[in-house]
Amino acid sequence: MGDPSGVGGEIIAASLARIAKLGACVIVGDRWVFDKFAVRSSQFTDVKFVDLKNIRHKTFSFGKIKAEYGKASIEYLDKALELFCSNEIDCLVTCPISKEAIHRAGYKYSGHTEYLAWKTSAPQVEMMLLCQGLRFLLATRHIPIKAVPRALHTHTLCQAITLAYRSLRSYFAVSNPRMVVCGLNPHASDNGIIGNEEARIIKPALRRLKPAIRHLDGPLPADAAISKAKHGEYDCVVAMYHDQALIPLKLLGGYTGVNLTLGLRFVRTSPLHGTAFDIAGTGQADPSSLIEAVKCALECTVNLKRV
Repeated sequence: MGDPSGVGGEIIAASLARIAKLGACVIVGDRWVFDKFAVRSSQFTDVKFVDLKNIRHKTFSFGKIKAEYGKASIEYLDKALELFCSNEIDCLVTCPISKEAIHRAGYKYSGHTEYLAWKTSAPQVEMMLLCQGLRFLLATRHIPIKAVPRALHTHTLCQAITLAYRSLRSYFAVSNPRMVVCGLNPHASDNGIIGNEEARIIKPALRRLKPAIRHLDGPLPADAAISKAKHGEYDCVVAMYHDQALIPLKLLGGYTGVNLTLGLRFVRTSPLHGTAFDIAGTGQADPSSLIEAVKCALECTVNLKRV
């Protein structure tokens, strides 16, 4: 359910009728908070609610950043992982958490992806973002812009692209993935006039990967790479930093985007938006991104079982 003070319970409730038609569904959260949205999940025969009862009702309010709520959101996640380990669920869809709230609760992780990697001892995880036919792999994630050049390395870039390539084949049944890599600098540095990361880091990675990945282009200026992908020339765009991917995704369809974690032992997706504390509890939250996240999780899980 994500942060109980956010829109997680609301978007689950709003989308439950559609989600329940797709497969058996287990909701992990606080039932008292969820029931505020006047949806009786009992009317859906394939819906089970795991109620952790970990919120104090007397002091609860929507739209608040509290350590209590951060702790609760991590407890929901831990319970979901238990369900996976006991073969009670096949895939995981997470509603938004508050990074500030989990930090206040003592969890020093920058988000779901990093926590799941630690909790499951995954050797490598990557973030793929999807919306309206576009797929982005993030070469770096939730770090300051000034730290991006220092975080880019030829070896780790090769690892990320390789994992994305394999995931396109296994999760999405793309037999020969076509990938394009964005440059870090404007105009992909114009042959070194605007920075040297392309020549020093990105191009060596592409040369190393070319023998194994037939259709791998770049580094291209980000605007050109994304435009070509939007017109169907590529199956995945490799973005060098967070907003290089998020801005076009939100412009194309901010209410239907999906976040997919690569490298876990199971499929995990989430909506491509945050806790929306400003509208939490008002009934205004759009569930479209959650619905797409569920659809994506099911598609990837089914394809993975066929491999």
